[in-house]
Amino acid sequence: MRVLQLIDSLETGGAERVAVNIANALVAEIETSFLCTTRKEGLLKESLSDDVGYVFLNKIKTIDFGAIKRLNRLIRAEKINIIHAHSSSFFLATIMKLLNNNVSVVWHDHYGNSDYLNERKFGVLKFCSKYFNHIFSVNRLLEAWAVQKLKFNNVSYLPNFASVDKKPEKTILNGISGKRIVCLANLRPQKDHFTLLEAFKQIVKIHPEWTLHCIGKDFNDEYSRAIASKIKKSGLTQSCFLYGSKPDIFNILNQCEIGVLSSKSEGLPVALLEYGLSGLAVVATKVGECGVVITNNQNGLLVKPSDANSLFEAISLYIENETLRNNHSTSYKKNILENYSEKTQLQTILNIYSKHINLQ
Repeated sequence: MRVLQLIDSLETGGAERVAVNIANALVAEIETSFLCTTRKEGLLKESLSDDVGYVFLNKIKTIDFGAIKRLNRLIRAEKINIIHAHSSSFFLATIMKLLNNNVSVVWHDHYGNSDYLNERKFGVLKFCSKYFNHIFSVNRLLEAWAVQKLKFNNVSYLPNFASVDKKPEKTILNGISGKRIVCLANLRPQKDHFTLLEAFKQIVKIHPEWTLHCIGKDFNDEYSRAIASKIKKSGLTQSCFLYGSKPDIFNILNQCEIGVLSSKSEGLPVALLEYGLSGLAVVATKVGECGVVITNNQNGLLVKPSDANSLFEAISLYIENETLRNNHSTSYKKNILENYSEKTQLQTILNIYSKHINLQ
């Protein structure tokens, strides 16, 4: 079995992390594992195993004949028989299928706005899905959507999984040890940092020694500039810190106590799984699969999206009750290890590859 993970970039997003995690995990399980990034490289390239075959296409437009030729040569030279396409890379995967009928295509749907599926445009995707062998969906809503809208039956729910990175410990967080809150999310409107900042502004009034650490790509756009402005106007410059993208995620998480996500919409955020592996207490909005991973008031705390006061109360509860925080973090880590481990999800992936693919 010779499998190629296909992804548009290696920047620090959830889909990108999953593609890298799968490519790395497959090394020990199949003949050869490859990863191809089409448009951009990024920090996650550092997390890719040396044993994974890697190629960067430098694709600059939707129909890039040079990129198509380069990928087609790779597929034929390396005898790739499975393309595992992530997110919008399905289009290039479909072209490869048309050029190589013996290649099978598995599409992995990571659509993050799954709470707003009625707004999703899918005309091109529906056409391309005729050439898919299987679809993985990161939550149940997306699984049902693929059956209903794409009229595709070979669909299965595949929860994301996280793997502990082995990057050198480079990042040293500001603030006091034992009093840090982390938000691992790229600076995008979907992640709703503004609600988090409103909640944290209240936290600081009562617990001024606690600090908030935001890790994620800064796109240098209107949204990220508004966040920086909000921090300044709220008087949070000494207690809320923006770090941008960082490669040493687990080193960062191990310096924190509470992991927060304030998203308006999600699939199954990899950040929540990484919080669990790091033993953090978790607070998240009840969107996407967050309510599946977290059992409210048993192993974590769930709040309504866009509700700064509820988010404030949940974070305060953990700050003020260390015993509850520790009990929840222990239970949550156990849940992640048992149900969202690399071993469990990898076996599912391999079973699907074998079931739906006629290796030649």
